Amino acid sequence: QVQLVESGGGLVQAGGSLRLSCAPSGRTDNNYAMGWFRQAPGKEREFVAAINWSGDTLYYANSVKGRFTISKGNAKNTVYLQMNSLEPEDTAVYYCGARSGSSYYIIVDEYDYWGQGTQVTVSS
Repeated sequence: QVQLVESGGGLVQAGGSLRLSCAPSGRTDNNYAMGWFRQAPGKEREFVAAINWSGDTLYYANSVKGRFTISKGNAKNTVYLQMNSLEPEDTAVYYCGARSGSSYYIIVDEYDYWGQGTQVTVSS
């Protein structure tokens, strides 16, 4: 069982930036495809960005394209989400997910492992 831990959320003004991090809490033997999702109050969890296991294939939701950047860290199965030009509509709990596989994945149910989430609040 892989446990993921997110960090880096917080309160920021519109136009500001945050960098989220996600890392496994223990040893992981495999390289995973990973993704970021978010869930606002009263809404379903939605896709934000995904990266394949090697880090060379990326995919973004249209709502964040050009503002957010997903990347993998040097440590195995560590992933970051750099968020720039934040908008109030970006306010949500952000979750990272992981799964085995050679591609990137954009559907919630495709992921096997999840973190507990980190709150991002953007004030206007």
